[in-house]
Amino acid sequence: MYSPLRHIPSVFGKGRPIQLTFFVTRKCNARCPYCFYLRSDREAADEAETAAEELSLGEVREIASSLDRLLWVAFSGGEPYLRRDLVEISKVFYDRNRPSFLLYPTNGSLPELIAANTERILRHCDKSVVVVKLSLDGLNGDHDALRGLPGGFDKVMATHRLLAGLAERFPNFELGINTVFCSENQDSMDEIIDFVGDLPDVTTHTISLVRGDLAEAHYKEVDLDKYSRAIDRLESGLRNGTSDIHRFRGARFKAGQDILQRRLILRTLREGRRQIPCYAGGLSLVLTESGDVYPCEILAESFGNIRDHDHDMGKLLRSAKGRAVLESLSDNECFCTHECNFITNILFNPRLYPALAKECLQL
Repeated sequence: MYSPLRHIPSVFGKGRPIQLTFFVTRKCNARCPYCFYLRSDREAADEAETAAEELSLGEVREIASSLDRLLWVAFSGGEPYLRRDLVEISKVFYDRNRPSFLLYPTNGSLPELIAANTERILRHCDKSVVVVKLSLDGLNGDHDALRGLPGGFDKVMATHRLLAGLAERFPNFELGINTVFCSENQDSMDEIIDFVGDLPDVTTHTISLVRGDLAEAHYKEVDLDKYSRAIDRLESGLRNGTSDIHRFRGARFKAGQDILQRRLILRTLREGRRQIPCYAGGLSLVLTESGDVYPCEILAESFGNIRDHDHDMGKLLRSAKGRAVLESLSDNECFCTHECNFITNILFNPRLYPALAKECLQL
């Protein structure tokens, strides 16, 4: 496996991106009202226009070639598996950037397609940990209603069954569940956590707080005490052994980081301020399907469009606008609960290592 230890120098120097989130498409067959990417003022006019704007496979090759080795590539959307060349895109980043982790969040509504393409990715990317996170925001009809996807729950379960078979055959495969915590399902967390705990071959259950600029802001009106109880349950499961843990090397370290991360997110919301330094724009970047590059998913100002810089990430970041945006980040007092950013902000902050070690030793 490609060892994450190759990125230890980034603990001391934060100037080279090692985490890339690539929104491969805006297309989605669900209508989640709490999706910050599609259900906002920036929604694409129609599917044809969206597809025409998407970076081509050739453009993706050029972009990947302009990046060095990566720790983590997360493919997002929309629904990533609706991108017809997702497997080929994955191969490009694997061959050129040797990522330790490849992440695929999905609504799980296309069981056969998801399973077939995940297997193709696993066969080629055998030195990366391939993580698929199925979205599950409620049980049965509750899930369908939240996501505007009739039959969605049954399709997620069908996808789980197919992917569970892959987990038995590929040691580099991690199957997880992600639940968006919002105002409409916060009273159902106990039953969701119990249900996920009984699913075979699921090695991680993450609860992600609803975030971003939503068309229907009331979904963000969550009770922090209920969120606190939910993350306490996840922590207890890890400590008492009733929850499975990641299968990859360093799993205990990652589980400790999960616990610390959820506590910091809760504290961020309770105090309304940033708790730890953020490395967005330095260690992590966000690439949209049309080529815009952002420091993170939350900030509205981009570094620019990579198509205007010969598909060269370094050239874009060194541009006048790129430098100006990067300099502005040091004065930005924003704070968020974006779990993916917290992972990098914790793992590459030496000041948090004592707290992280404490959590690991208690598992």
